[in-house]
Amino acid sequence: MGGPLEGVRVLDVSTILAGPLCAQILGDFGADVVKVEHSTRPDGMRGHGRSKDGHALWWKEVARNKRTVGLTLSAPEGAEVLLRLVERADVLVENFRPGTMEKWGLGPDRLHEVNPGLVVARVTGFGQKGPYAGRAGFGTLAEAMSGFAHLTGDPDGPPTLPAFGLADSVCGIAASSAVMMALFHRERSADGRGQVIDMSLLEPLMAAVGPSPTVYDQLGVVETRHGNRSTNNAPRNTYRTSDGYWLAVSTSAQAIAERVMRLVGRPEVIEEPWFATGRGRVDHVELLDEIVGGWIGARTRAEVVEAFTGAGAAVAPVYDARDLVEDPHVRETRMLTKVHDPDLGELLMHNVMWRMSRTPGEIRFTGRAHGADTDDVLIGELGYDAAEVAALREKKIIG
Repeated sequence: MGGPLEGVRVLDVSTILAGPLCAQILGDFGADVVKVEHSTRPDGMRGHGRSKDGHALWWKEVARNKRTVGLTLSAPEGAEVLLRLVERADVLVENFRPGTMEKWGLGPDRLHEVNPGLVVARVTGFGQKGPYAGRAGFGTLAEAMSGFAHLTGDPDGPPTLPAFGLADSVCGIAASSAVMMALFHRERSADGRGQVIDMSLLEPLMAAVGPSPTVYDQLGVVETRHGNRSTNNAPRNTYRTSDGYWLAVSTSAQAIAERVMRLVGRPEVIEEPWFATGRGRVDHVELLDEIVGGWIGARTRAEVVEAFTGAGAAVAPVYDARDLVEDPHVRETRMLTKVHDPDLGELLMHNVMWRMSRTPGEIRFTGRAHGADTDDVLIGELGYDAAEVAALREKKIIG
C-alpha cells in the first residue's frame, strides 16, 4: 500500500533541520518531496554531523525520500522555475528570514496567484512578525529563550543546552502536524484554497517546556533548576548501579511510588502523610533519593531492571547509541531499520516515527546527491528542453 500522503507534492525549500525534518516526515508517509537547494551552495545539513567516505550520515536520513534539484531562487530565471514547480505542488516549506521570499518575488501572495491551493509553511526563529522577526534564528536561541536551558542542569551549575537539535526537531514535528491540518482544511473547504503557516522555533519548545509562564502569572513563582529531580514528584532521578550503569526512575503515579517503596524494603514510608502527594514527596526528596539510591547502588543493572519490572515499577537504563542499537525491543519493533544506500550499502537509521495499520509509511531511498534530479524534474516534468537546461546550468541558475 502507498502511504497516506501518496499523490501529495511537497517542495522543500528549507535548510538545516526544522524545515527539512518536516518535509522528511511528509515524505516518509508517501508525499513526493522535491528538495530545492541553491545551485552552488547546498543545504548546510550536508555538512552537519559525522560523515563516512565523504558522505554525511545525517543527510542520508533527513533528506531521505526527497528528489533533489539545484536552483538559485534569487535569480529571476530560478524564481520562474520554482513558480512552475509551485503550479503542481500542494505544500511548500521554507525557512528564509522574513521578507526574503518576497524580495525574490516568491512571497505567499505570488505563490497563491500561481496555485491558490498551495499550503505555505514558513519556519523561522521567531515568526514572521514582531520585534525579533528579523533576527537570525537557530535552535540554540529557542532552547535558551523557551525556558529549557534555565530549567536544565544542576541547581548550582550553569543553564544547560542540549547536545542535539532539540528545538529544531520539536519544531519540525510540529510543522508536519500544522501542514496536515492545513491540507485537511483545504480538502473540506468549498474553495479549496491553501493558507500560510507561521511556525517559529520558539513556540513549540515553549509548549514542551511546560506551564512555567502560567505558574509565574498566577503565583509569581519562577521555577529553577533541580538537576534530574522533578518539582512534581519523587523519587525521580538517575541512580547508579553496583556495576557502574545509570538507571532512570520515575514515580509520576502514586501507585508507582508506592510500589517502589515496597520493592526497596521501606513500606512504612508510604504511611507518612506527606507521601500521599507528588509535591509532598518532593519536600522529602533527600530521604527518598537516599533510600532508592542506596538500594539500587547495591545491585547490578540487570538485577534492578528485573526487580522493578516484576514489581510493576517504572525504570529504564540510560542508553548510549550502542545500547539503543542492541536493545531487543528496539530491534523487534523496528524503531531502527536498515535501508540500502548507493554510497554506503546497508545503512541503519531511524524508522518512520509512527505505525499506521492501513497506510504505513516507508523509507524508499536515502538522501541523494546535490542536484541529482534537476534534469529529470525540469525536462521530464516541467517541459524544459535540453538546450534550456544547459543554458540555465551555464549561468549557474541550476545545479
